[in-house]
Amino acid sequence: MNHADSPFSENITPNWEGFLRCIRREETPERVYFIELLLDEEIKQAVASRFGLVGDVDRTDPFYLQKREIRVKRFLGYDYVRCGLDEIGMPFDWVSATDTADLKRTGGREYVDEHKGPITTWDEFEAYPWPDPEALPSNNLQWYQENLPENMCVVAHSGFAHFAEFLSGLMGYETLCYALFDQRDLVAAISRRLVEVSEAVVRRILQFDRVKIIWGSDDMGFRSGTLISPDDLREFVLPGHKLIAEISHAAGRPYLLHSCGKLDTIMDDLLDDVGIDGIHSFEDTIKAVEETKERYGDRIAVLGGIDVDFLCRSGEEDIRRRVRSTLERCQSGGGYCLGTGNSVANYIPLDNYLTMLDEGRCFRKQGLGAGD
Repeated sequence: MNHADSPFSENITPNWEGFLRCIRREETPERVYFIELLLDEEIKQAVASRFGLVGDVDRTDPFYLQKREIRVKRFLGYDYVRCGLDEIGMPFDWVSATDTADLKRTGGREYVDEHKGPITTWDEFEAYPWPDPEALPSNNLQWYQENLPENMCVVAHSGFAHFAEFLSGLMGYETLCYALFDQRDLVAAISRRLVEVSEAVVRRILQFDRVKIIWGSDDMGFRSGTLISPDDLREFVLPGHKLIAEISHAAGRPYLLHSCGKLDTIMDDLLDDVGIDGIHSFEDTIKAVEETKERYGDRIAVLGGIDVDFLCRSGEEDIRRRVRSTLERCQSGGGYCLGTGNSVANYIPLDNYLTMLDEGRCFRKQGLGAGD
């Protein structure tokens, strides 16, 4: 895809097979591959608008967003689109705050209420409108199955494997902490139901052969440790991830995990018991991606890692220098894809994000190829 006003000095042709080989650590890739958990809607709108990517697409088309997604991702240099079932439909209690980003979100940012969620008692558990995974629509996946360009794939994400996040969201984080002492049977029941839903969702997703990677997302930590004890994670959270990893592996797909926070106390569990194939979410104040690659890069893929705060505050030359340094330490042997430490939030300056991608495109000019 060529655009006269492109911010990129090197072209990229999508290659999902090379992307998958990189994730699997089969070789040092001939170019840098990119990965993101998500791009905020405001970022995608801004990219599409600035570079004229969808001017010829009818906005009333029921699959306008899917068509825009393909064009935006191809333009930026990604080899995949992210998709799951259309809507899981699990209600939470939300609070909102004013969005102060330049690419401001209409209606503000929403957060799950940390004090009290919709399930705090057995009666509320029984009354909760648990979804029927077999009845959930898959229109978006079906459309990508039939219309996604052959050199791109689907990375399945959203609606499954949020075991820690949904425990916290359904009970409220404060309520969950109390319940781990005085209502452990209720915590266990919620955990079992979440596993049942996730298993059914993933099995449905795996019916689509354009899906090549399963990506679970489940924030389990904060800056200095896990949000609940490692033992509680082992009892109520990690078994669900292990099951999803086993299902993914049985279908020939790698299982990636996004989880924010300091996870040192459960890292061996994630590698030896759960069996993840890649880890994502890095923050410089917790652990740099380069350290993780050097310690675990012979066992799993290490993904992203350009700190979001750094991207927000830094100038072009510092960003380019940081990207080059990261790639010099992480690219060899495969198992590394360039991206932010978390996601492309709407408060990251768009030009800074594009600079990160451009420097990644340029890195292949240094002669780092499959034979190195």
